[in-house]
Amino acid sequence: MSDGEKKVRDEGADDAQRLAQIVGANLRMLRSRRGLSLEKLSRACGVSRAMLGQIELGKSAPTITVLWKIARALDVTFSALISERPTSRATVLRAAESHVLASADHSFTSRALFPFDEPRRVEFYELRLRAGGVEEADPHPAGTGENLVVVEGTVEITLGDEVHRLEKGDSILFEADVPHVYRNPGDQDALMYLVMTYADSVG
Repeated sequence: MSDGEKKVRDEGADDAQRLAQIVGANLRMLRSRRGLSLEKLSRACGVSRAMLGQIELGKSAPTITVLWKIARALDVTFSALISERPTSRATVLRAAESHVLASADHSFTSRALFPFDEPRRVEFYELRLRAGGVEEADPHPAGTGENLVVVEGTVEITLGDEVHRLEKGDSILFEADVPHVYRNPGDQDALMYLVMTYADSVG
């Protein structure tokens, strides 16, 4: 392994550890505010108590699917778990310091481009899906909307028995309170930008 490859690997490991610590701290705070034990949260979200404990300790970086399950059980926005609180009026999100979440097989990645801020109910993400990749998403809370635009590649969005094929420049807006699937049927990676809106009851 070259020095450059080792540096990239080490930096990636550092980013993953930092994100794990942020998620752990946010999860502890949100769970405590709701008066939930690890056991009760485990039953509510379907994630094992042992896994939740490891996440809270910052010893495990959860996948996107696991984070969505936890966010739904806590009735919070996704970025409430992954973002640090801003300390000034302006928040600059440096590309090199971004928090990137990946699916279990790493074919799907999500980068938050909009930090958590309690008065807001909108989030902005950069999504990447490898050629041939598939990401299955659980239903989000009622009133959640997804507005997605394809920047590169081809993406198919499945909503129940509906399949919508999107090419470069196409966009889609849909209610995300049902199971939905992102699929890349093409031979190149797909790049998308996603704006998520939540109902006022989420927070």
